Amino acid sequence: SLSLSLSLSLSSSSSPILPPSPISLLSTHGRMDVVNQLVAQGQFRVLKVPLGFIKVLQWFFAIFAFSTCGSYSGMFRMAVECKNRTESDLSIEVEFEYPFRLHQVYFDAPTCKGEDKERLFLIGDYSSSAEFFVTIGVFAFLYSTAAITIYVLFFEKYKENNKGPLIDLGVTAVFAFMWLVSSAAWAKGLSDVKTATDPDKVITLITACDSEGNSCREVHDPVMSGLNTSVAFGFINLVLWVGNLWFVFKETGIIAPFMRAPPPQEKAAAPDAYGQQGAYEQDPYASNQGGYQPDYSQQGYNQDAEYGQGAPTSFANQM
Repeated sequence: SLSLSLSLSLSSSSSPILPPSPISLLSTHGRMDVVNQLVAQGQFRVLKVPLGFIKVLQWFFAIFAFSTCGSYSGMFRMAVECKNRTESDLSIEVEFEYPFRLHQVYFDAPTCKGEDKERLFLIGDYSSSAEFFVTIGVFAFLYSTAAITIYVLFFEKYKENNKGPLIDLGVTAVFAFMWLVSSAAWAKGLSDVKTATDPDKVITLITACDSEGNSCREVHDPVMSGLNTSVAFGFINLVLWVGNLWFVFKETGIIAPFMRAPPPQEKAAAPDAYGQQGAYEQDPYASNQGGYQPDYSQQGYNQDAEYGQGAPTSFANQM
């Protein structure tokens, strides 16, 4: 039996390890080839320019915006001390959460009249502004994901005939406006939620707190830091989408004709330095002097003829 167990253990330990299936190797190899091809072609470079980099920021901040608002849940606590201490309730917890339909949130408070309790509801319904804000955040996240995919994989087709940039410009303008409206609406809605969930305000709804001898106080305030952050992320998204309008507009090519450089002006031909210098250095009186010089030989000939003709005449007269 001992030899049989040893042989079985040796056979099990010496069993060959099966290699991975060819299908898994091909699928993994194919994915790596696609990634390597994209990196080699420089498709991810578009994420380094403002057009793609801002889109990545929009993707991240859209997630932060709708997640901080949509996943919120809060609680506050109050205490009611009756004249008869046995009827008191020192820990009344009120929980509320997104989408902030506070008129459906209730709690039970003592009446300080025996064991009876009264059911009270909070005031207000602020679901419309909260849901609108979260919806814009989700759709902005989805559009940013699709835009980044198109930038990386189909950027040449995106720029073809300017259809892609024009559609991108229109959608970006719509989301910029929606972020403005939704962020402002949710900021107002959050202010109302804070007022409706303030323990000092809720205490005024309890009937027993109006009777003498009874005292009511707040024990714990709700933590609203997450909701405050969601409003901040909403306005950050507004800035990002408005700023991205310019970079998407540049891709449309509409402004290209207005940004063309003026045609270069033709420079005047350089003057022939030697020819011009020679022309200017000519003596302007040279030609005049040549024409002004008198013909001395002719003048002397005329004078001699005059004297020669006059001498015989005067001599004849003297004779």
